[in-house]
Amino acid sequence: MELKETFQQVKKASKTLGLLTDEQRNEVLKAVADTIIAETPALLKANAEDLAKMDKANPLYDRLQLTEQRLQDIASDMRHVSTLPSPLGRVLKDKTLENGLHLQRVAVPFGVIGMIYEARPNVTYDVFSLCFKSGNACVLKGGKDANASNSAGVELIHRVLITFGIDPNVVTLLPATHEATGEMLNAVGYIDLCIPRGGKKLINFVRDTAKVPVIETGAGVVHCYFDKDGDLEMGKRIITNAKCRRVSVCNALDCLLIHESRLSDLPALCEGLAEKQTKIHADAKAYEALKGHYPDTLLYKAEESEAKMKEADANVKSIWNTEWLSMQMGIKTVTSEDEALDHIATYGSGHSESIVSNDETAQKKFQALVDAACVYVNAPTSFTDGAQFGLGAEIGISTQKLGARGPMALEEITTYKWLITGQGQTRA
Repeated sequence: MELKETFQQVKKASKTLGLLTDEQRNEVLKAVADTIIAETPALLKANAEDLAKMDKANPLYDRLQLTEQRLQDIASDMRHVSTLPSPLGRVLKDKTLENGLHLQRVAVPFGVIGMIYEARPNVTYDVFSLCFKSGNACVLKGGKDANASNSAGVELIHRVLITFGIDPNVVTLLPATHEATGEMLNAVGYIDLCIPRGGKKLINFVRDTAKVPVIETGAGVVHCYFDKDGDLEMGKRIITNAKCRRVSVCNALDCLLIHESRLSDLPALCEGLAEKQTKIHADAKAYEALKGHYPDTLLYKAEESEAKMKEADANVKSIWNTEWLSMQMGIKTVTSEDEALDHIATYGSGHSESIVSNDETAQKKFQALVDAACVYVNAPTSFTDGAQFGLGAEIGISTQKLGARGPMALEEITTYKWLITGQGQTRA
């Protein structure tokens, strides 16, 4: 491995983090946050280099873009992480056996966490803050689209670490090459856990290729089911916010499921979507309900859209399992909640799902039967976020069931070990 020496340096540096107190970690995080604000112009200049190379129509453009406000939010999240209780040293179990052995299960860092991500420079800061707070070193593998932004961020973090006498190798950015990705995924003995954060193609590649342990943060194919007993005004607000707040993120709405008895309300439900110039791919019933009430230039028949998508890309399976990541969405008519649940089970990705209903029985059924990391009642899926959940920044949103699930923050990137204290007992 060409990067073997790099991985060795990170592994060695990770051992030094155990010597820091939580107070020292918090001071570093606050210093990095202050430096982000102080050096905003330089960070935006680096980001502008990346943005200049990307088409503004690319759905990744919004994810790539840093603004003064976004940098302020990043710094604020980092300061918030510094105020959170340390996840380390938590006693998860404590008991004494009949033979007198005292057992404790205690939270500890994984050691070295590898992060693979695409055009998301904010992830550089989020991963650093969470890993550093939890005593983990991190190896970052960003995409080439964000290389200037990521490099500027890591260089800033290194300067702060050095002023505190901390080995800067606890945060290492790999070259933005496919070869570096391959080496990272095969760094057995050096990287304790790998977390991919990006589109479906990236996540599938990491899962299928990695020899190191992986926690899968899945792409979001997100639904909202508007039930026969849904409140119209509430539904309009929820649907508009879930779709239009920020279209390039994984918690954005991809498909509205509407009970057929409420089709007459569909034009009103979609008013906010029309204002935001959202393209709608509707099934036959929904199309007829919207025709003449929604801009013709933004309304498409789902079956025709699917045919064109398959013609352009052989990998497209169905319009209904498309993660749009743009100002587009599908609308599917269902005859019952059971049909909505079946649709979600067939096309959902296990990320975030929502129901708008005033029927308590329907709400409880939806929560019980939807198999997803986050299940909402009368609220938009846009809330699926570590900061919104009060966890500080997030390192990703896990859609798997073994281990962490949903927004992953401090507790989710620690493991544990058993501490056993005896008085000379021996086993028969």
